[in-house]
Amino acid sequence: MSAKKTSSKRKSATVPPQLKSLIHLLLGRGRPVVLAVLIAGLCFGLWYAVWQRVREDVLSSEQYWLTLEDVQITPLPVWVHRDIRAEVFRDASLDGPLSIMDEELTGRIADAFSMHPWVAKVGRVRKSHPARVEVELVYRHPVCMVQVPGGLLPVDAEGVLLPSGDFSPIEAGRYPRLAGIGTVPVGPAGTIWGDIRVVGGAEIAAAFGPAWEELRLDRIVASTLVDVHHGDEYLYELFTKAGTRILWGRAPGTDMPGELPAADKVALLKKYADEHGRLDGPTGPQELDVRNLHPSQVAPRTAGKTKAAPR
Repeated sequence: MSAKKTSSKRKSATVPPQLKSLIHLLLGRGRPVVLAVLIAGLCFGLWYAVWQRVREDVLSSEQYWLTLEDVQITPLPVWVHRDIRAEVFRDASLDGPLSIMDEELTGRIADAFSMHPWVAKVGRVRKSHPARVEVELVYRHPVCMVQVPGGLLPVDAEGVLLPSGDFSPIEAGRYPRLAGIGTVPVGPAGTIWGDIRVVGGAEIAAAFGPAWEELRLDRIVASTLVDVHHGDEYLYELFTKAGTRILWGRAPGTDMPGELPAADKVALLKKYADEHGRLDGPTGPQELDVRNLHPSQVAPRTAGKTKAAPR
């Protein structure tokens, strides 16, 4: 073997395999792809360099800064009489500079709205340019008023305490009233009351809906504590404005074989009122039982005086 060929082999042996592959791509079929990648990289590098020079000027434009008026939320229900947006921005300290270029903006706004006592759930939060944010909200629905010393406190169907300042005395009087509750809420508005009687009473009120006023009902009372295999439960009674006592039974959330579902109990009372003109007896208050009957029956109990209950 000649000295020239030996020298050529030594040079070839010193070329790294990666470099050989790159040379092969540049000189072979892969040349267009490699050139395209290099050009794209060069363009990105130039764009990034320019962006770093103009970034502050661009982001300082009013088109990127978010104000309270640029936040759109699901229309408020008729029972909410306050500016939820303003309260959320104030309480969550969102009144400082906000930019839609902030990658954490939608998460911050979602967390802030989820803390408001009237908000049950935050759906989609979407931002757009010019500066605008749309927030989908599910609001809590008041179903009854819990009577406490000094007034009435609203709760939803899950027993969550709601802001009482949104209800005038007249508005509060239109809701079912839950009486005989000796406890007070364990936390502020937006948290569970902390008493199973409140939850059960709220579930009963929610089962009636508009039928509550139609039947001229007045209040719900958790009357008797019963001991069952999985814990304590309360039996409930309902009273009309005229004083008729309705033996309701357990709360809708309990599962007791033989007891009618809440919807069937409401249907029984509506049927009775349609047939007799009202739930009260022909001479005044009476007693009705809707606990364990066939859906076509309501049992009046007219003998004796009806039992007094907390008002």
